[in-house]
Amino acid sequence: MTDKKHMIIDGQIVNYNDEQNILAVIRKAGIELPTFCYYSDLSIYGACRMCVVEDEWGGVIASCSTPPRDKMKIKTNTPQLFRHRKMILELLLASHCRDCTTCPKNGKCRLQELALRFGIDSVRFENTKKEAKIDDSALSIIRDESKCILCGDCVRMCSEIQNVGAIDFAHRGSNMTVSTAWGKPLSETNCVNCGQCASVCPTGAIVIRNCTQKFWDALYDDTKRVVVQFAPAVRVALGDEFGLPQGTNVAGKIVGALRKMGVDEVYDTTMGADLTVMEESKEFLKKYKEGGKLPLFTSCCPAWVKYAENTHPELIGQVSTCKSPMQIFSAVIKEHFEQVKEVDGLETVVFAIMPCTAKKDEQVRPEFIHEDGGRDTDGVITTQEFASILKQAGIVFEDIEPEAADMPFGITSGAGVIFGVTGGVAEAVIRRVVDDKSNNMLHNIAYTGVRGLDGTKEANIPFGEDKRVKIAVVNGLANAERLIQKIKDGEAQYDFVEVMACPGGCIAGAGQPFARQEGKEERSKGLYDADKLCQVKRSEENPVMMSLYSGILKNKVHELLHVDYIKGEDIEK
Repeated sequence: MTDKKHMIIDGQIVNYNDEQNILAVIRKAGIELPTFCYYSDLSIYGACRMCVVEDEWGGVIASCSTPPRDKMKIKTNTPQLFRHRKMILELLLASHCRDCTTCPKNGKCRLQELALRFGIDSVRFENTKKEAKIDDSALSIIRDESKCILCGDCVRMCSEIQNVGAIDFAHRGSNMTVSTAWGKPLSETNCVNCGQCASVCPTGAIVIRNCTQKFWDALYDDTKRVVVQFAPAVRVALGDEFGLPQGTNVAGKIVGALRKMGVDEVYDTTMGADLTVMEESKEFLKKYKEGGKLPLFTSCCPAWVKYAENTHPELIGQVSTCKSPMQIFSAVIKEHFEQVKEVDGLETVVFAIMPCTAKKDEQVRPEFIHEDGGRDTDGVITTQEFASILKQAGIVFEDIEPEAADMPFGITSGAGVIFGVTGGVAEAVIRRVVDDKSNNMLHNIAYTGVRGLDGTKEANIPFGEDKRVKIAVVNGLANAERLIQKIKDGEAQYDFVEVMACPGGCIAGAGQPFARQEGKEERSKGLYDADKLCQVKRSEENPVMMSLYSGILKNKVHELLHVDYIKGEDIEK
């Protein structure tokens, strides 16, 4: 027998160290217990009871909420447990919409997966649940109460990780539902459209609004020039949908696939990120040197901007006036092709492939709609939607030969690539503002504290002869809220704050294939590896920048690259 702390699981000794519950030890042993309500980043709820195990006396306990004990004996698969789990699944299916073939979650639904796993081919019980109305009022998210199994994942994500609380449990007993306050449509709540509720929903109760048909309509229209840009984070997540190793960089394949489908121009949103670095760093340096109100908060994440508007309107004056990279680049693309419209008569439409669901809301904000009703970005499709489009087109993605993005916007920097991971925006700005442009400094910046997937990070950067710039990086809106309160209470002082709503940054956006911590780490590594291979490391060194500022952007920088959000009061007031 081993002297280490161990459990005996199904007759086998399994050592454990800092595992917080029996479930983690069981998974360490290579046994995948079924769960609905367990998600390691959230508090333990213990509602679904699918993960129950038997102790040595035949008692049934929930493995997700029970801490391991030394020499504890449990069984994970007995006749009693099998009947128990199968009964739970039948009861869930009895009050569940079973139109699986037309459900957006078909093939990725946890309930569907477990029903197949436990051989449920019929349901003995009558469905007495009242027909629920679908809430499709929000631009990013659709809720279908008839598919909710009350696991609580969405509720805990919205309140614990995002500090939004747009949805919660309502009523009791058999009448319990997940609802907004007073049953209002989601669009009338303080929802920020981050979509993280949908990312953890195990069924089709909360899904991302599908906009693929709009893309197909444009592609089939001979009067339109279809231009597609794709975000940095998309390249390291799309491969998950096609069985490639997590974190694989498929940027070249994305370009090749879009060209094969007939898209006219394909660009990398990293170009928009380079422009963001140029303008945001310029804005920061002006405030820093002239004694302006600091910290300057980044504006790349539309969910964060919405959260600031809803919760801290007094901070809007400190949010960068830069448009997001997507909106910046779309405006530049439209301006570029406006010059050739008279020649070919084609209307340019810009679609953006994004990891983010909040982009669907951002593209139709009043600030981004022109006087003639046109928009900078005509449509947003998520990484998962793009995967669906490729499959609809019959594209064998694994066999696609990589290609380079189109000119004149085909050259981008490594600084723009790392925008897709938490800390990437801050690091790109640091590369721009520091005086030392040596390779050694470039290497040292990576070790200042901005990298890594921690929820809150800090960096202190030497600036000028005797000054330092204090930077904070947060991901997850609850972490952002805690940081803001520290600033307000005078417990912390920063010059520059990067905020991303999604835990881990855009690599874990709700439009991406779902990934746990290991997957996020691989995606993060994939972006940093891509940065290493870029010949241009800093945004200001991108040769396209000079031509843009002397050409398309001449006398139009503020019009095309900046936005004026409704300003609130100063943070001190």
